[in-house]
Amino acid sequence: MSRQRIELVVNGEPVEAEVPQKRLLADFLRDDLALTGTKRGCETGVCGACSVLVDGDVVKSCLCLAVQANGRYVTTVEGLGTAADLHPLQKSFMEHGGLQCGYCTPGFLMAAADLLSRNPTPSDAEIREGLNGNLCRCTGYQGIVDAIRDAAETLNGN
Repeated sequence: MSRQRIELVVNGEPVEAEVPQKRLLADFLRDDLALTGTKRGCETGVCGACSVLVDGDVVKSCLCLAVQANGRYVTTVEGLGTAADLHPLQKSFMEHGGLQCGYCTPGFLMAAADLLSRNPTPSDAEIREGLNGNLCRCTGYQGIVDAIRDAAETLNGN
């Protein structure tokens, strides 16, 4: 299989790698870079568990090739915050019960980060629309919506 050299920035760190041209970004992040927060769920772009930010926009990494990220900035859930310094979204998800098993949580966090970067004060309807394309089988979505609304208020200094 043909390989291609790529250079990108992942969670603020420059990365150079040689990858098969058909390697999925999700596999590159998980298997090559050990960033296992990015989950592979449906592998068809429906569930959103694999969502990451590429140049600030939410992308389903199971539908994106690693070579398509060449020259781009990729942020995974590991790049949002640290255990010692959680991102307001991460903290709010914990406080509002926006997670249960946690499998879908990284994708929801990345979709929420994308939403709040474009709309810092979304309504509940706008939050629900921003989460379109992310599925959870364990929680009711209200805790997730509440968490995002609370994080938006925190990020806006309220």
